[in-house]
Amino acid sequence: MAYTNLRECIVHLEKAGQLRRVEAELDPHLEIAEIQRRVHAAGGPALFFPRVKGSSFPCVSNLFGTRDRVHLLLGDGIRHAKELLRLRDPESIRHPFRSLRAAWGARHAWPRCVGADVTAHETRLSALPQIVSWPKDGGAFITLPSVYTEHPDKPGILSSNLGMYRVQISGGEYRPDREAGLHYQIHRGIGVHQHAAIRRGEKLKVSIFVGGPPAHMLAAVIPLPEGVPEILFAGILGGRSFRYARRGGHLLSSDADFCITGAIDPLRTLPEGPFGDHLGYYSLAHPFPVLSVEKVYHRPDAIWPFTVVGRPPQEDAHLAEIIHEIAGHMLPREIPGLHAVHAVEAAGVHPLLLAVAEDRYVPYGERKPRELHTIAHALLGYGQLSLAKYLWLAAREDGPPDVRDVSDFLRHMLSRVSWETDLHFITRTTMDTLDYSGSGFNEGSKVFLAVSGPPRRRLAESVSEALLGIWPEEWTQPNLAMPGVLAFAGKTAAPGVFDGVLEKFSGRLREAGNLRELLAGLPLWVMVDDPAFVSRSLNNFLWVTFTRSDPARDIHGVSSFIENKHWGCRGPLVIDARIKAHHAPPLESDPGVAKRVEALAAPGGPLHGIF
Repeated sequence: MAYTNLRECIVHLEKAGQLRRVEAELDPHLEIAEIQRRVHAAGGPALFFPRVKGSSFPCVSNLFGTRDRVHLLLGDGIRHAKELLRLRDPESIRHPFRSLRAAWGARHAWPRCVGADVTAHETRLSALPQIVSWPKDGGAFITLPSVYTEHPDKPGILSSNLGMYRVQISGGEYRPDREAGLHYQIHRGIGVHQHAAIRRGEKLKVSIFVGGPPAHMLAAVIPLPEGVPEILFAGILGGRSFRYARRGGHLLSSDADFCITGAIDPLRTLPEGPFGDHLGYYSLAHPFPVLSVEKVYHRPDAIWPFTVVGRPPQEDAHLAEIIHEIAGHMLPREIPGLHAVHAVEAAGVHPLLLAVAEDRYVPYGERKPRELHTIAHALLGYGQLSLAKYLWLAAREDGPPDVRDVSDFLRHMLSRVSWETDLHFITRTTMDTLDYSGSGFNEGSKVFLAVSGPPRRRLAESVSEALLGIWPEEWTQPNLAMPGVLAFAGKTAAPGVFDGVLEKFSGRLREAGNLRELLAGLPLWVMVDDPAFVSRSLNNFLWVTFTRSDPARDIHGVSSFIENKHWGCRGPLVIDARIKAHHAPPLESDPGVAKRVEALAAPGGPLHGIF
């Protein structure tokens, strides 16, 4: 659907029964976010809030709350985008009419310079809806911004970057209405532009678009081939050329609801955050670039879109699904031998990556991972996948299940893995800025598990009485989290104490004389704070295990060894996934706000029947 603005989109959703108006005045401090989380969890509609306390601007949320709604919003734009990205594919040469269809879809790629409805009015940051999502957030944030910059060495649209980076518009040490915080990871496109600005000794001009056609928001997050400006892709996705104007040296989106313009002094930072982020924890306050705000424009009928992130899955999971649908074929084309990749949303996306690849380096005798190692290193060095912490890679020749069927894929891997040979660490490396499980900010380790060959074991569906009979007193509540995976509790202790308990237990196992029988079918053990919670659902297991552990620091093993610098273990692998003192706190709702929202959802309340 070729929307000209966000209001058209809202009218369309309402006519389709995909949007609900909430007429009561609501508080942007925690209350609206609590409503959004509950409605999304219930698979509910988009929500339009015409009365937002403290602001004259209405809000809309949950626009991308279901996969079907995203398809409704983007329509043929999804097909056109997929066809365009396949132009480099050899199949496009064999089927030329596909290329013609792609060219027809690309007719909207080139932006058009027009008048700017968005400059009709000016306002201040403090007049915008001050949405605070979590109790310990450091202020109000823009959560669906499109941040536009151009390369200082070669300004212009063809050297531009459009990215979705969170923007803090109140709180902290920022001067009210005059400064905002920009949070982005150092490898992002805007980081390249900032680096060039530092080299040139210049300020970096920044434009922040909020609202406009939904396709523009998606274009800001989709990973594109290097050299393809996102602003061109926005026109293809939206079925209508991106319209822009220039004011005071800034490019403005003519169809956006709001445009904030300003400049970054590349050498000046202030603490940004805390912010309840998509891993399910707070990202803490750290120095990030400061935007000196020049203008805050808005169109006459401006609507403020927002989303809420937190413990996955949230609304951003559906954006990830569409990105995979549009661009999922690109990665196997870039890395020969790779067939499928899935960043697991329930584990926070970057902490756990599942993949399938060919393992063709088998000219001599026994099959074992060889080509898989080459592909694993390529994956861990590719774009945003370089943020992956755990990579589980299966050989295509073994007929693994779909990587998106996480439970079956993990079973496939655990039934085949040898912890003596198949685990490979990368230590003291850069990490996801939002992941606090490592040794410091942006620092930690990675591990990849490459498995090739027939099954080695049948995964246990229960824990044997014999094993429980010699279980360490220091470890309690052993629970089966899933077939082959044992979760148990352990008192928080220094690593040396943990290693001592593990060594003592390994001795008991050797003394028992039936090591293989005792450990049969239980290749993976996870030490957690609450085994019952971890065992309650697959999502709980994924979230706790992979967000609360750093591979080099927290992976241990029964009968472990080091041989020629290679670490392995002959018994089960043990992951310490307890909360540690250096971790960021997990996200929890405010109980008082939760009660107010529940009251609003009671019979007769404005939210009744929505969740």
